[in-house]
Amino acid sequence: MDSTALPIARGDEVIELLPRMANRHGLIAGATGTGKTVTLRVLAEQFSRIGVPVFLADVKGDLSGMARPGGDNPRVVERAAQLGVALAPAACPVTFWDLRGEQGLPVRATVSEMGPLLVARLLGLNDTQAGVLAIVFKVADDRGLLLLDLKDLRAMVQEVGNRAAELRSAYGNVSTASIGAIQRGLLGLEQQGGERFFGEPALDLDDLLRTRDGAGVVNILVADSLMQTPALYSTFLLWLLAELFERLPEVGDPEKPTLVFFFDEAHLLFDDTPKALIDEVERVVRLVRSKGVGVYFCSQSPLDLPDAVLGQLGHRIQHALRAFTPRDQKAVKTAADTFRANPRLQTATAITELAVGEALVSVLDAQGAPSVVERALIYPPRSQLAPLTAAERAALVRDSPLRQRYEQTIDRESAFERLSQRAERAAGTPPGGGRGGAAPQDPLTKAAISIGTSVIRSMGTQAGRSLVRGVLGALFGGRRR
Repeated sequence: MDSTALPIARGDEVIELLPRMANRHGLIAGATGTGKTVTLRVLAEQFSRIGVPVFLADVKGDLSGMARPGGDNPRVVERAAQLGVALAPAACPVTFWDLRGEQGLPVRATVSEMGPLLVARLLGLNDTQAGVLAIVFKVADDRGLLLLDLKDLRAMVQEVGNRAAELRSAYGNVSTASIGAIQRGLLGLEQQGGERFFGEPALDLDDLLRTRDGAGVVNILVADSLMQTPALYSTFLLWLLAELFERLPEVGDPEKPTLVFFFDEAHLLFDDTPKALIDEVERVVRLVRSKGVGVYFCSQSPLDLPDAVLGQLGHRIQHALRAFTPRDQKAVKTAADTFRANPRLQTATAITELAVGEALVSVLDAQGAPSVVERALIYPPRSQLAPLTAAERAALVRDSPLRQRYEQTIDRESAFERLSQRAERAAGTPPGGGRGGAAPQDPLTKAAISIGTSVIRSMGTQAGRSLVRGVLGALFGGRRR
């Protein structure tokens, strides 16, 4: 047994994952209730134990217990006895994040960082409407107008719509119908709580790469309520993965990963997704491993992932599938065919017979070749299976060393403020309503006054890198400056 390897399951022998192969990505699949979440937890615990930070989404609300040692759950005790292993209860250092800022540290990104391609996906735009949104971003770039939050984007959309005729020769046609569709999409996104995600201070990726007392911090995205807006959930994770790819340095194949990224409910990433975006996802997944990032997709069936992505996943953990329908039968066959055959095992039959917590497992060996598939029991988790209480979670969030950095929203001068000032000048009203405190008449100006103009300027701040654009935004020509 390799002393550096991570034991994850046991069949005839202990099955171990080699840390220096962990950035070759993986798949955890299986029907609902077959044990995928526990498998994800066990892998995350093992990575954390050797000092590898982890990012995962808690889509069911049951992973918060990783912050406490476990070992007393009857199912855990029973599994340890089955495997003949000693229980070693242990907690992981945990940081909670929340796009809504309610049960974790607020997670924010600027509109410019997200880029037109991903924002178009969030707004549910068709190709024509997405093209108009790309024009909005391009006009903002050309005029030095920062798009930081949704009010910036809304103001910029209105500006482009109002000046469509004069912009046509330089940028292309901007139809009233497309402007209206974008505005409706923004309204819908705001009603879903999306305005809390866009803004500053934006997430610093270095804060996801921390260790504590030698253990990798497990970054848990609170996602149980977020799953009610699946487009926001999947687009955020896609943006985060793309940002990691763009910002992290090349490290080749390190002895252990820089970060392990779990993408639960992975089918949401590919449902109703334009081919251009799927192609970019495939490219990011293929290349991000050289940045030391291992990506592990979790979904019910291998059919949920495109073949180009599925072919890049070196580690496979397949829990039970049910073969009730023709699509189910196809999924079973696809899952069986992705494994390196074991002459002692009827893989397709075994997939339908697996018990809860049992899986077919294949990992990469030291030469990068997949091992023959083995039927195995997943190791028991070391952390607490039960979720934390609301009070316990709140205490961890309150005591986080990152809380002060993200707690307060920053609203500095950007597109909204500058367009508001322009509207004031055009109306002949001095900024701030003129002498005597007369109320400005322009509706946009009224909104600006009610919110207030930030005194925080861009020099020396992270988002002061004007007009930043993520790697997926590069499809429209915008690159990070």
